[in-house]
Parts: sequence; C-alpha cells; structure tokens
Amino acid sequence: MNNYPKLHNATWPGIVGKGPDSEPVIPFDKLLEMTAAAEVNGVKFDGVDLGLLDPHLNIDMSDDDIKRLADKVSGYHLNIGSLVAPIWAGSAMGTADQRKTFVEMVKKSCAIGKRLKELGVRHYGIVRIDSAAGVSDWAKDPAGNTKLIAQTFREACDVAADFGEKLAAEGEICWGGMHSWKHMVELLQMVDRKNIGFQADMSHTFLYTMGYNAPEHRILPVDFDKSDREAIKSALKTVTAALRPWTIDFHVAQNDGTVFGSGSHDKTGRHCQATDPNGLLDIANDAGYWLRDEKGNLTKAFQHICWDGCMFPNAVMEKQQTWNDILAALIKVREAHGWKG
Repeated sequence: MNNYPKLHNATWPGIVGKGPDSEPVIPFDKLLEMTAAAEVNGVKFDGVDLGLLDPHLNIDMSDDDIKRLADKVSGYHLNIGSLVAPIWAGSAMGTADQRKTFVEMVKKSCAIGKRLKELGVRHYGIVRIDSAAGVSDWAKDPAGNTKLIAQTFREACDVAADFGEKLAAEGEICWGGMHSWKHMVELLQMVDRKNIGFQADMSHTFLYTMGYNAPEHRILPVDFDKSDREAIKSALKTVTAALRPWTIDFHVAQNDGTVFGSGSHDKTGRHCQATDPNGLLDIANDAGYWLRDEKGNLTKAFQHICWDGCMFPNAVMEKQQTWNDILAALIKVREAHGWKG
C-alpha cells in the first residue's frame, strides 16, 4: 500500500466560521480526539495541520507551551504538518503598521514551526498565508495593491527563510489579489522568492473556474451544465496547468459550485461533505490534476495532503462518521496518486 502522501486532518475548521455570531468554537482537544479515533480498514490519520489561532492556540505561546503542544499531539500518535499563520491581525496591502504586523505574524509562526521540528513532531509542511485583504479594497488600485502585496510577501519570505520555512499562499476568491487563477499566478511571479508557493484547495480552486469575483477570468460558461463532467475536467486542467508548478501544499475537499460563508468568514468556495451527492468534483480523480503533471507523472511536490472542511455545522463535525468518511476520501486519493517511501 502507498504510505505517501501522509494523510492529515485540519483543526482550524473548529474555529473558522464559528464564534459569537455563529456556532460555538469546537475545542482543539475534541478535534484531536475525533481525528485520532477515525479509522477505515485499519488505516488512520497520520497527523493534523494546525491553525495558530485563538482560542485553540496562542501565537505568543512560550517554549513550554510548544513542548506541551508537541506532547499532546504526539500522544494521539499524530504528527503536525502545515501551520496557518494568523496574518489577519495585519494586512499585506494595508498601512505600514498593518504590513509590519503581517510579517511579524509570519515570523512567530515560523519560529513555532521550527521548534516543533526540533521536538520531532513536525517533519514536513509549510506556513500558510493570504493577502488578508478584501477584493473590493484591492480593486480600488489593482496594479498598485498587487505590488504592495508582493512586497509584503517578499518580506515575509525573507523572514521565513531564516527559519528554514516555506510559505504557501492559499488562493481563495475572497482574498484580494489572489481571487482568480490568473491574478494568483501574477502575484507569485511578482514575489519572486524560492520559498513561496501555492496552497491548492480543491474547493476554492474550483471556484476559480467559475469566475467568482473575477468574471473576466472565468473558464466555465455562466450557464454550464453541472452534470457535464468533461467541461469540468477541461476547466480544472486549465487552472491546474497554470498553478501546479507553484503548488507546495494541498487540501482535499468537495464543492457543489456555490459560495458560502458564516460567522466572521467572508464568502468563498463551499466546502461540502466528502459524501455530498451535490458535489461536482470526483475527489480521487480530480486530485490527480494537482498531484500529477501534464504527462501523468507524480509530482511528489508535498509529503502530505490535508482535508479542509471549513464551515460545516457543529452537528456534522461532532459525528465520528464524518471523520471516517473524510479519511476514506483521503485514502482513495492516496491509492490513486500516492507512492511508497
């Protein structure tokens, strides 16, 4: 059986879209317990990707706190992979102080990531970022704001390099300068650093094909037939051909072709359950457009894949079967596109 890429669950769905104006945050320990308990034909999750976000984790945690975190996660026989930096405390195209805060959040995240490696619980993964800026604000000066985002990203990359970390920008239709596949490529090219890449999420990148927030870059027609798999596959091939060379982190997900947001999180590609009958993606097949090159060869560009299920209702997330179904979907991806290492 293939043992790469390693299979991870994400903890930030317990926070994203939750809060005072939505459902309660799902505790960090609860998510670890359910991840560790998931099992399909003897296969279990290999690890978790963490959002360094309150109330789960404090970005200013002490070294003792980091050690306790490492012990807690490893106590569930899980590794730690990619980390989400809390860059929304600032903005990549904001004021000088906001941009300084953005870079500082990246620095703190990279320091935690390095320490987790030293403690032997983190063997792979990136630090995740975005522009932390809205599309409407970006649109007031597209060229100038893209240059400003690129400048901030370069500064963040230089800081990350000091810790031996790579940054991955997650393309979503809600982040200015990253809200279309063409804008995303342009931004990455402009940053021009070796330690930055793209974090592809199957749900968010599918929205790229539909031109949400960037109709000039849409690939699928406005009235496309959602049952036309050939049209969907062709559109996915266009997006993945452009962004695959940059992709260094990957989220497996499902999408039904709609946008959704809850709590304080802006609207972006809807994350559907792995077994959702309205899902437009053939998860195992379509993951291959990211994991294999245009000739069908495995890229092996990342050592783990992660399920991202943001903004599921708590009633769904608190069912163990949900995580078993997610694990089963990840296993199918690995069976189709994995390798032995």
